[in-house]
Amino acid sequence: MKKSNAGLQDNFGRTIEYLRLSVTDRCNLRCRYCMPAEGIDPIKHKDVLSYEELLRVVAIAVRCGVHKIRVTGGEPLVRKGLVGFIRDMSGISSEVEITLTTNGILLADMAADLRKAGLSRVNVSLDTLREDRFEQITRRPGLQRVLDGLHAADAAGLTPLKINMVPIRGVNDDEVADFARLTIDHPWEIRFIEFMPVSGGLDFTPENMFPAAAILAELEKVGKLLPELRQGPAGPARMFHFPDAPGRIGVIPAVSEHFCGECNRMRITADGRIRPCLFSTEEIDLRSALRRRASDAELEAIMRNAACAKPERHHIGEKDFRQGHRRMHGIGG
Repeated sequence: MKKSNAGLQDNFGRTIEYLRLSVTDRCNLRCRYCMPAEGIDPIKHKDVLSYEELLRVVAIAVRCGVHKIRVTGGEPLVRKGLVGFIRDMSGISSEVEITLTTNGILLADMAADLRKAGLSRVNVSLDTLREDRFEQITRRPGLQRVLDGLHAADAAGLTPLKINMVPIRGVNDDEVADFARLTIDHPWEIRFIEFMPVSGGLDFTPENMFPAAAILAELEKVGKLLPELRQGPAGPARMFHFPDAPGRIGVIPAVSEHFCGECNRMRITADGRIRPCLFSTEEIDLRSALRRRASDAELEAIMRNAACAKPERHHIGEKDFRQGHRRMHGIGG
């Protein structure tokens, strides 16, 4: 595919090379820090971008220099036809890495097909290794299905396998060490992500955040924590490993130590809104242009304008921060 002369640039000198693409806001879990138990109004079917529309968005993004695409939800594996969509997307360019974030409930049955379709690897969101606590956090059973999904993804070659764990004070912060020990037995990357209170009306508040400093203190109880030098484009995770361990550990201080100066990503929601920043409430309408069959040049211009709308930094955790109306399942994480 022929690329445009210039990549996506924001007004602060950052190059946007990473697109997070939500294919649905629906989910088969009801995690307490993401969704309420009831009263969820899903996006109407007619307002969700079709796979054909999503593929057109991807083609434009790739032309603008995007070389990593992460498929998100809600829970992306609940959307019918996803394997075919991954296959079609992988055919747009061989230079683009396609990854996916999932809660793992359906992963065991789909891992092999996803790999054959062109998916490179997966991130699995898992916040506890205890069945009773899994049901408490997600309001659904299914821990064993997620664990089976981890091993299926590993066997299928969706590697390096990454597990995202959100430590929440008073809920699961006592399991940080248990997750860290997984890296001693498996070549997996365990990523500890600070709880991000993006929206209100949920069971947990900003006071439940377990900061990066506390995470590191728990990790050091397991063994000597060896920091790793960053290689390639800087990502949000500070990387470590234990001596002789096949796996790695990442700590993402999303709130206490923002990494906005290195941010290279942009998000598109399932209903076709571009969010230049996860924590911003600003959204740019892309769906309307798609539905009136705008030209590629016009769609590209919308993407470039969205990149320019990217703020210098977020203000989550600060006094003037205002939570938005969209919850994480409707944003795409």
